[in-house]
Amino acid sequence: MKTKIAIIGGGIVGSTVAYYLSQLKGHQEIEVTMFDDGHGQATKAAAGIICPWLSKRRNKQWYHLARAGAQLLPKLAKTTAMPANEYNQSGGIITRSTDDAVNAVYQLAIQRKVNAPTMGQIRKLTAQQVKDQIPVLDHSQPGVMVTGGARINGQKLSEHLIKIAQKRNLAVIPKNVQMVNDHELKTTDHDYKFSKIVVATGAWIRKTLLPLGIKADIRPQKGQLIRVHVRDTPEKENMPVLMPEGEYDFLPFGHGQLVIGATHEDQMGFDLRPNHTNALKLLSSAQKLVDHVTPDDIDQVRTGTRGYTGDYGPFFGAIPQHPDLLTGGGLGSSGLTTGPIIGKFLAQMILTDPVINFDYYEKPIKKYFRFND
Repeated sequence: MKTKIAIIGGGIVGSTVAYYLSQLKGHQEIEVTMFDDGHGQATKAAAGIICPWLSKRRNKQWYHLARAGAQLLPKLAKTTAMPANEYNQSGGIITRSTDDAVNAVYQLAIQRKVNAPTMGQIRKLTAQQVKDQIPVLDHSQPGVMVTGGARINGQKLSEHLIKIAQKRNLAVIPKNVQMVNDHELKTTDHDYKFSKIVVATGAWIRKTLLPLGIKADIRPQKGQLIRVHVRDTPEKENMPVLMPEGEYDFLPFGHGQLVIGATHEDQMGFDLRPNHTNALKLLSSAQKLVDHVTPDDIDQVRTGTRGYTGDYGPFFGAIPQHPDLLTGGGLGSSGLTTGPIIGKFLAQMILTDPVINFDYYEKPIKKYFRFND
């Protein structure tokens, strides 16, 4: 009889767990069931920039995790034949207002390249060279380009990985599910039993686990992005992503499509309604670099809910006191970078090594959980 594994949530973590459970050694011995109603995933509304190497975050474990995630993604893209509209190693540019600030970013990049070959080539760009790389811009500051930077469509990536897993050992049930205990789940019309359960519900992890008396340190944060139509530049359809100083991120997709975002909206809970005021803030950010864009040029608004912990660090692994419950959450705005590597780690725990030491990549997981007596 095959071992039964459940995954709750089909976002970036859940889909990657499912993919690796269909590929790693031992996959023939398991049956995997994913429950996902698709509601409010951060994955669907993430800006999708993969370029963690120049972050100033002080959490070293987070950087190790993000660096490993950025290294995994191009391999995953190649292995699974991801099309360019899902993953595109287009390069990334970070701009700064002064030459001294640009030099500081450049020196950090050179320093980190030693342990991060995925960064690719590093070079300083003048403001004009930035505009040459991204012709939709009318204004820019000087910056640093890292050719290993990439853009990713989280929703398409998740769908891509799930489809591959479904060809082997994954069944998807598009329903909301409730936890009964460490091994039982129920929908409105059925009860299920599993050997292990992976909770990958993002900002909803706390709600998912509460019936078991498990309280996760996680809170929701709303993210919103917009897509505007700008002048088309057919001769330059493959452009780097841009992280301008003091502004929202820019993702030029070619064919006149420019995505700006995403916002970080606290105190909004799980409200997924588009916010017109914040959409205009995103547009205002675009207007500083691109002339003649107006509210009429906004042709898409997307929202999602991220999960954050109290110290902004992610957690993943087996939940303390519950060895058959695995989880990964608190990824915040770097979820598309860290989610896939977390998903791979969780799959490895299930199939090959249940006691992997993750101290290099995260703070002790017990820090993020409390339990009812």
